[in-house]
Amino acid sequence: MTIRRPLDGMLVLDLGQIYNGPYCGLQLAFMGARVLKIEPPEGDVVRRRKRDVEPYPLVMLNSNKESVVLDLKQPRGKEIFLALAAKADVLIENFAAGVMDRLGLGWEVLHKLNPRLVYGGSSGFGLDGPYRNLAAMDVTIQAMSGITNATGHADGPPTKAGAAVCDFLAGIHLCAGILGALVQRERTGFGQRVEVAMHEAAAISLASALGAVMDGDKNVPDRTGNRHPALAMAPYNTYPCTDGYVAIFTSAERHWHSMCQILGRSDLLENANYSTTPGRAKHMAEIDDIVGAWTITRSKDEVLRLLNEAHVPCAPVKTAREVAYDRHLEARGFWVDVDHPRRGRTRVPISPIRLHAGGKAEIHRPAPTLGQHTEDVLSELLGMTAAELTRLRQENVTVPVTERNP
Repeated sequence: MTIRRPLDGMLVLDLGQIYNGPYCGLQLAFMGARVLKIEPPEGDVVRRRKRDVEPYPLVMLNSNKESVVLDLKQPRGKEIFLALAAKADVLIENFAAGVMDRLGLGWEVLHKLNPRLVYGGSSGFGLDGPYRNLAAMDVTIQAMSGITNATGHADGPPTKAGAAVCDFLAGIHLCAGILGALVQRERTGFGQRVEVAMHEAAAISLASALGAVMDGDKNVPDRTGNRHPALAMAPYNTYPCTDGYVAIFTSAERHWHSMCQILGRSDLLENANYSTTPGRAKHMAEIDDIVGAWTITRSKDEVLRLLNEAHVPCAPVKTAREVAYDRHLEARGFWVDVDHPRRGRTRVPISPIRLHAGGKAEIHRPAPTLGQHTEDVLSELLGMTAAELTRLRQENVTVPVTERNP
């Protein structure tokens, strides 16, 4: 028996740009939805990076999608988009607040056209409030949400996170909201608007640092480096090894007891200063020195093996290259090598969301080239003739074949 994916048969219009919206669309595609990546004639912003072929992030985030180019600023392009929206189950966009309304394609218009449509939108700061019209990118949201100020060492400047955390936090929240709205639609027959502000999705991630604020602890600095954000436990840090660093933390008394045995320092268990979690937190510099003196004479793998055997949470600090070829991710089938028409063999991820009764997430097609499926989609879904498609190319409503397949 063929296992159906949860969203098989559903049509998604993905107007997402860069990472936020496209990541949401990628997850829906992995769940079986047919996802049309609606792009302007110049393509997704990521396509415009100065590269000879599609940049890797674009290929990574647009597997299983079809690219349809439409100039939504032209009346004919808008008309075609509305015809597609009338057939769609979901729309995704992560433009600035108000952009879709100015195009004449906002929620009110689309809901009236297609009452069953779930409209998922993610902007920087939401649809109202004092920050509504502020420009928003991952780096600016990191700054406004407190992530930048919380990152770095106490005696150093605020530092953005190395990963685009706000884009992906917002994207997965948007996906969750859309799935909830689809369940609600089964009950009511009507779609709804789903709104996710990147600012709010990011602020939640400061749970430990916010805990220090809410608890009135004024002794915790804004930045704690690799230590606990609220300086509430020790050991909790990254420690040097002969070939890099390892991250170690002891969140329970049993972890501390095991750590002392591994260090060969059972005497520490008799020290009243280290007998409780708050006590160890007050003396974390001393504890860090003790732990660091032990790790610096060993490799990352040796430290991982010893602490793992003792059930102490520990992990090597891995580089991006090590992650790309991580043996655990390999064994789990997370990385898949696909043949991209312009990049050739390219390694991309499957979905982290694994539905054990809903069919395996697979890549059926690599990320599309710009406008690759425009004519096929408009012919199939809207019944357009060859003559109509030619006229659209000539009017630059879509992209000429020579431009989309260089």
